[in-house]
Amino acid sequence: MSDANQQKGLIRRFLDAPPDSVGKTVFVAVTLCLVASMIVSAAAVALRPVQEENKLRDKRINVLQVAGVYDENVPVAEAFAAFEPHVLDLSTGEYTDQFDIETFDALAASDDPAIVRALDEDPAGLGGTMQAYRMVYVLRDDAGAVDKVVLPIEGYGLWSTLYGFIALEENGNDIFGLQFYQHGETPGLGAEVDNPRWKALWNGKKLFTEDGQLAITVAKAAPPAGQDYHVDALAGATLTSVGVDNLVKFWMGEAGYGAFLERLKAGEID
Repeated sequence: MSDANQQKGLIRRFLDAPPDSVGKTVFVAVTLCLVASMIVSAAAVALRPVQEENKLRDKRINVLQVAGVYDENVPVAEAFAAFEPHVLDLSTGEYTDQFDIETFDALAASDDPAIVRALDEDPAGLGGTMQAYRMVYVLRDDAGAVDKVVLPIEGYGLWSTLYGFIALEENGNDIFGLQFYQHGETPGLGAEVDNPRWKALWNGKKLFTEDGQLAITVAKAAPPAGQDYHVDALAGATLTSVGVDNLVKFWMGEAGYGAFLERLKAGEID
């Protein structure tokens, strides 16, 4: 029997088999899986640009909100244009033109050994390394002077890495606001970092004492420096609160934005 006849025989036997036969059942299941996977893959590829755009929009909204200038009636892109983005060299506290601002993404670049440095200590739970460069955002007043700076921060809580922003006044010491835009903390407990009432506690707090010591603390009781440097810990979420305390102290300290904040306090940021 020729190959063509053998093949025809196989097809005919398959078509003549009962609908609930093993062969037909397996064939239908495999075919459905293949078709479904192709549809899902095609949808994922097609929607990726939309997802990235939504992700960028959400991050910009958080920058606007933490700086107190978000207005839902104003297009996000239009409102965000008021900010000056800069890539900051953390070691010097100065801006760098080494990267294209339009394409720079500190998180995506975190695997690049050219811009990552190892940490001797890792209180924020960053995995032992950190980016040597960060994108920061400057908001100016009508006279062109620095009004606020918005700095990205991140660190480990109880279950997840919390990604967010802290907004500081032009003196580099007074906190205007803090909020997180991505985390996986426990709903009703650690996830209360999103509670507007808790976020409002940060407004007006100070980072440094008059003698330059970093004193901001997230705890149940105020630190020796006093209430100006104290944010109440989240009720029932001790480890998340400790994580926030650690990450804020880390990023506001020497290993993080310390050099930049010294320049900001000295009025050296143009």
